[in-house]
Amino acid sequence: MSVTHRNLPRRLAAAGALLLSAATVVALPSPALATGKDSVSTRAGATTDQERSRIDGYWTPDRMRLAGAVVPEITPLPEDDNTPDDPRPLPPNTPDPGDVWTHGGAVNRSVGRLFFTFADGYDGSCTATVVTGENRSTVVTAAHCLRGVGAATDPDTWHRNVYFVPGYRNGTKPLGGFSVRSMATSSRWDADPDGTGSEGMAVAGYDTAVMVVNRSADGRRIAELTGSQRIAFTKPVEGGFVHTFGYPKDRLNLGNPKYAGSRLIHCAGPARPGVAAPLLWGEQCDMGHGASGGPHLAGFDPRTGTGTVVGVTTATDELAGGPAGTLYATRLGDSAHRLYDWARTHAA
Repeated sequence: MSVTHRNLPRRLAAAGALLLSAATVVALPSPALATGKDSVSTRAGATTDQERSRIDGYWTPDRMRLAGAVVPEITPLPEDDNTPDDPRPLPPNTPDPGDVWTHGGAVNRSVGRLFFTFADGYDGSCTATVVTGENRSTVVTAAHCLRGVGAATDPDTWHRNVYFVPGYRNGTKPLGGFSVRSMATSSRWDADPDGTGSEGMAVAGYDTAVMVVNRSADGRRIAELTGSQRIAFTKPVEGGFVHTFGYPKDRLNLGNPKYAGSRLIHCAGPARPGVAAPLLWGEQCDMGHGASGGPHLAGFDPRTGTGTVVGVTTATDELAGGPAGTLYATRLGDSAHRLYDWARTHAA
């Protein structure tokens, strides 16, 4: 299949990407975006055994390895990342601008790589996290990892073949793969009143999403296999120490691809609000595309690998401003709380 110039920007901007554009200045949201009714927009996923089986078979090891490639037809399979594991716990509050997470713990099971297919047939990837909930089947990620802006009734705004692999590592599914039964974003994500697209909605604080995933092949809920991270919807504190995890692919730095989506990557540092987008909060981190939707964890214990999800990766400094090499999260507030309340009681 040939790849036209017209198609490349879409993949660079969306295929598991962070919300950024070096060529576009995104205006701050108007007051209208911060007021009015904010409800939940939902979409059914794989609800039949046949569809679940089809999606599970679709995500082969090679397809997972190539997800997010700008030109998958000519992209070589990335080499496995065999960085040795280190059983020693990381000292608390140790700054980390980005490195393979080798210290084990619960985060290696509850965080995973999220795969999907765009309406044009190309595959992308993000990051997602299993969080606590009555149904033991709730997973949180970024809204742009599930759909583009537009009417929720338009199926082409939603990604297809959505599939979560907790603990993903080098093309394997160590804890199995989970198709998605239902997913939800804020109704604010449906509209684009200022013409700023998903970037504008993210700046306004609406780039969060939740999923209810199907049970495993042997009938168990995902949290029974992976455990879960706590989740909170509190106001951020400037300078609070936050740990961030994701599966970046660094597609914007093709000359020096530090990461290939093969392993879970870790960053840590004090959080600061974005200069151009104060609703986004970030830490020094070199993760790029594919890290979207990954958890920003407060109160993280490196010995156990557990913490509290307070945000999900949304953008870099190209959108939010601030120091170069800052990775920003949409912090979880009232809008995300509505999504969580919808998801946590839905049975898988």
